[in-house]
Amino acid sequence: MGDNEMSVFGVSEAEEELYRHFLRNPGTSADDLHLLLHTAPEVARACVERLHDLGLIHAEGPDQRIFPTDPEVALTRLTDLRLHALHQELQRVTCSRHVVDGLRAEQGARRPSPPGIEQLEGLDRIRDRIDDLAFFARDEILSVEPYTKLSPENIARSRPLDLRCLRRGVRIRNVVARAALQDAATAAYLRELVEHGAAIRVTAHTAERLLVYDRRAALVPLDPHDTSRGALLAHRSGLVSNIIALFEKIWDQAEDLSKADAEEAGAGDDRLSDTERRVLVSMCTVGKDEAGARELGLSVRTYRRYVADLMQKLGAASRAQAALLARERGWI
Repeated sequence: MGDNEMSVFGVSEAEEELYRHFLRNPGTSADDLHLLLHTAPEVARACVERLHDLGLIHAEGPDQRIFPTDPEVALTRLTDLRLHALHQELQRVTCSRHVVDGLRAEQGARRPSPPGIEQLEGLDRIRDRIDDLAFFARDEILSVEPYTKLSPENIARSRPLDLRCLRRGVRIRNVVARAALQDAATAAYLRELVEHGAAIRVTAHTAERLLVYDRRAALVPLDPHDTSRGALLAHRSGLVSNIIALFEKIWDQAEDLSKADAEEAGAGDDRLSDTERRVLVSMCTVGKDEAGARELGLSVRTYRRYVADLMQKLGAASRAQAALLARERGWI
């Protein structure tokens, strides 16, 4: 028959061959199907029963003639069944932390139980542990991170982890330095997280760095000014509670990202020159650069340079996003 195209839905090659047979020959009997499949009669009967269970065929009349379900209806049903099965599998995977504990128990006396505080050395080991903690987080992640800029590599590494947590319903509360909003790529990433459900606040002054997972484990650097020196991972409830209290204090004193954005937008608007304002309006309303440049009496090269500068100020990755952000900030 060729490739088993329906295998992605969990349909075997023999089952697909039978379904296609009934599509070509609706209303036929289920007798002698084993001859078609070149297999034993009981195997053919099992295939027919499973097609019934999947809703791909149904029998009618006193002689139980077989009719196929319309392919569009059938594939919609198979898709729903497959997605449901994948969702259940994903839930089992995300709840599999106990497997790690069981595997560690196999080490027995060769390794002591994890202490109340673990010291992690080396950036690679710290990152791996953060990945592990984020992967198994189920309720909430709290963080204070006083960086002023995220590199493209950091964003590329963090984005799938953060978005995956948010999709699973994990609450993320993050406090960052206000200076981070001055970097277009960093600010755009933070806004992306907010759009997906994260709660982010900014603060003008903080030297603390901390991460808390499910209020059970807290990670802090040995030296907040030099994270390469290592980190401490606390499991003791008393220590974790104190770190959470520190986070809540910083959180309460911080400002919501949307409010900080509005203030930055106002400050940025005041710094726009008259030509920048006109170019901004033009790039949002005129289709082609040539037409916009001609309308403003600029060369196309100069006009495009203004556009690039404005996109950087807005933290936009495209002109469409720049137009949207400019309208949100009241610049046009």
